Amino acid sequence: LHFFSYYSAGCRLNGGCGCQEVSRFHFQREKKPGEDDQGKKKRKNKEKSWASGPRDPFEMLDALPEEKQQEIQKALHLFSLGQGPPRSLAEARRHTYHFWDTQPVLKIGEVTSPGPVATECGPAREDPFSLPQGFVWDTLDLQNPTELGELCAFLNENYTEEDDNTLRLSYSPEFLQWALCPPGWQQQWHCGMRVNTNQKLVGFISAVPATIHVCDTAKQMVEVNFLCVHKRLRSKRVAPVLIREITRRVNRHGIFQAVYSASAVLPTPITTCRYWHRSLNLRKLVDVNFSSLGRNMTLQRANKLNRLPQMPKTSGLRPMSESDVSAVQDLLKSFLRGFELSTVLNREEVQHWLLPRDGVVHTYVVQSPEGVVTDLLSFYTLPYTILNHQVHKILKAAYGFYYASTTTQMLELMEDALIIAKEKGFDVFTMLDLMANRSVLEQLKFTTEDKSLHYYLYNWKCPSLTTDKVGLVLKR
Repeated sequence: LHFFSYYSAGCRLNGGCGCQEVSRFHFQREKKPGEDDQGKKKRKNKEKSWASGPRDPFEMLDALPEEKQQEIQKALHLFSLGQGPPRSLAEARRHTYHFWDTQPVLKIGEVTSPGPVATECGPAREDPFSLPQGFVWDTLDLQNPTELGELCAFLNENYTEEDDNTLRLSYSPEFLQWALCPPGWQQQWHCGMRVNTNQKLVGFISAVPATIHVCDTAKQMVEVNFLCVHKRLRSKRVAPVLIREITRRVNRHGIFQAVYSASAVLPTPITTCRYWHRSLNLRKLVDVNFSSLGRNMTLQRANKLNRLPQMPKTSGLRPMSESDVSAVQDLLKSFLRGFELSTVLNREEVQHWLLPRDGVVHTYVVQSPEGVVTDLLSFYTLPYTILNHQVHKILKAAYGFYYASTTTQMLELMEDALIIAKEKGFDVFTMLDLMANRSVLEQLKFTTEDKSLHYYLYNWKCPSLTTDKVGLVLKR
């Protein structure tokens, strides 16, 4: 069973022309009526193309029929594949990073010990970074349903999609409020860029507060996520401007370190992991080209190999409740302490990130006969919109989140997670090979893809880590 790879799509739309002025010397004579300076008859002004239509390039393309827009976007998307940043360390060593070479990050191949890259951070500038003419900065109010819906639409249309333009991640308002408004969130860290004339949202980047444990040091950082540029601006180097601005806004709050992830190789990954997928609805996954059957493998045989028990096996397994928050916090604190890179969650953060929310996050605990919470499993919901398919419209995906195993075998705990997800109608279960995940992925019939996800630290040095030393799950 094979799964195809997914990564952020970057369409480029370049335009414009250059004209050279040619000077000519000529003798002057008296012009006749109706002649121009060169003695030629003036032509009547003909109606210009798009004269009655909009002049803004976005609006001009939007004025095309929907089918034509899809054809153009797909062609630009396919043209852009392979033209992005490096995808391997070998390519990265030969690459010149004009932006990242100016930032406090480790250089490719640099060996170091833990600590800040820039030891002295002066006062952050008060004024926002300048934007090209026609664009303005904005701070999105995600408590406003209209702006929250606008951000959903923008991310769903521009953030990430499958290589052949058949699947697209579909963020809900509830998911974005969960992901972007944890305890301590700052509205200024929901940074947008708009077209000045029509206020169209064309760029976004976010940061949320997080306490990160890295190599025996707990640092107050931010998790930077949802860096998104409108497809038609991908070639305009907007991303570095967004990164500089969110850095300025975070620095204004006295925070100078960050953690983030990317599919591209930047200076310098502290670890590299892969996504693994477990089929829960194989027929649908094959129908929409999310996965394919191996040679000499039939759908009937593959379904038999991937069959799961009807009910979870673990005794005492139940949904997490408000009364479990303190126990879950202690359980995670003890479990995550064993990793070199992990998150540190206080009580309010455990409530926010792990208490079950319909359509967003699902969390279960194992309670012993004595009433003690001994184990934890969780996963979050992030569906795909299926494009151009006559039957299927949504692909429901579950993503493995945090867990802790003290008395229940991890293999049994993760199998129960698969059973629960299948009962809830999910089509696929996805996990990163972090923590101890790799020890059970193949036994549970997960299949990896050729896409890598790299973890990075901003302004903090850390030696390279293997994935089993990482206890931090960065959300998509």
